[in-house]
Amino acid sequence: MTNNLIGTRFNAASLTRRSFMAATAAGSAALALGGRTAFAAAGDTIKVGFISPRTGPLGGFGETDGYVLELARKALAAGLQAGGKTWKVEILDQDTQSDPSRAGQLAKDLINNQGIDLMLAVSTPETINPVADACEAAGVPCLSTVMPWEAWYFGRGAKPGAPSPFKWTYHFGFGVGEFLKTYISQWSLIETNKKVGVMYPNDADGNAIRANLAPALSKAGFTIIDPGAYETGTTDFSAQIALFKQEGVEIFNSFPIPPDFAAFWRQAAQQGLTQQIKICQVAKTGLFPSDIESLGDLGVNISSAAYWHKAFPYKSTLTGVSGTELADGYEASSGKQWTQQLGASLSLLDAGFDALKASTDVKNNEAVAKAISALKTTTIAGKVDFTSGPVPNVSPGPIIGTQWVKAPDGSKFALDYVVTENVTDPNVPVGAKLTPYNG
Repeated sequence: MTNNLIGTRFNAASLTRRSFMAATAAGSAALALGGRTAFAAAGDTIKVGFISPRTGPLGGFGETDGYVLELARKALAAGLQAGGKTWKVEILDQDTQSDPSRAGQLAKDLINNQGIDLMLAVSTPETINPVADACEAAGVPCLSTVMPWEAWYFGRGAKPGAPSPFKWTYHFGFGVGEFLKTYISQWSLIETNKKVGVMYPNDADGNAIRANLAPALSKAGFTIIDPGAYETGTTDFSAQIALFKQEGVEIFNSFPIPPDFAAFWRQAAQQGLTQQIKICQVAKTGLFPSDIESLGDLGVNISSAAYWHKAFPYKSTLTGVSGTELADGYEASSGKQWTQQLGASLSLLDAGFDALKASTDVKNNEAVAKAISALKTTTIAGKVDFTSGPVPNVSPGPIIGTQWVKAPDGSKFALDYVVTENVTDPNVPVGAKLTPYNG
């Protein structure tokens, strides 16, 4: 991550939850000062909250969480060794239904009524930011993954170059710098005119990407055609499509929720835009097979990026499973195709329980937060290291270039998800050559 990328600010006020923090700060001050919540789990049980979107527009991110949580609970059935003692473990998982307000309310319930010792939050700013803000206000340690770290750090009020305002909340995973490296690497695999049509929504992800990634891509020699932020739920994209056709863009890039991309891409096909696109690089949508399969033939050869792939050569520190074992086990259990969220959600559990094991006192919030701040481990998704991040409270992670292609004849599923480049983690093997969208 360059200083230029880190230092650029963006507007993500809709997800900062400052009003919530102000309203709850006074009531939670006593909890934070004591280093131990007044509602800490009693006896010999550690309570861990786990919040993710399992239904609603973002439900693809949580579709595999039930399977992952089952693996975790089995691994923890005999208890967790920490501080010279064996602890019973209770994981309290909650579904945000893709609603940021509900995410915040669920976090407050787990903190105030369930007495959790650690919060784990996964997938998108709509889930993670309100949960992290609730934990910061209440003085409860929180660990999260799967959103650009800039949207988590700066989007919640941190200032470039200033000390971190966060004592209790930590985040690991990809950032704009990883997207930049991956996109330059991926887009160099096919000859294009380097004209990139972008559609970045007016949300935390979109604002972070527009402010940080787009200027960096311009400096790298790409011409960015940006029709401006669009609102989630937009149904008519004719103006954007007309601009992209007029400018002759051959690369398309977006960070939409699945319904928005489906509407745009079908209209793009109807209006002739897809015929000139050589690389369709989609993030947030395009991560899961269900999103791509819903597009029919229009989904074939769409490029994506993976924060985890079954080809990752790492094992889970919590369960001991490899990437292939995790993917194959899910397919055998569910009858559905594996998704990259399997490894991402398991990596959060890996890191969270590694921090608890390293804590000097799992019932002391100060001690647990300190253990997270010093955490250095290798999860099923790769390295987590909070001692050397680009900013405090953040550990960066890889994002790998991928593509959805037709599966070979006789395959159980219609599509195959292949690795096409690995610049942000060379340990991940490249499995296929990038194919032009209309190739």
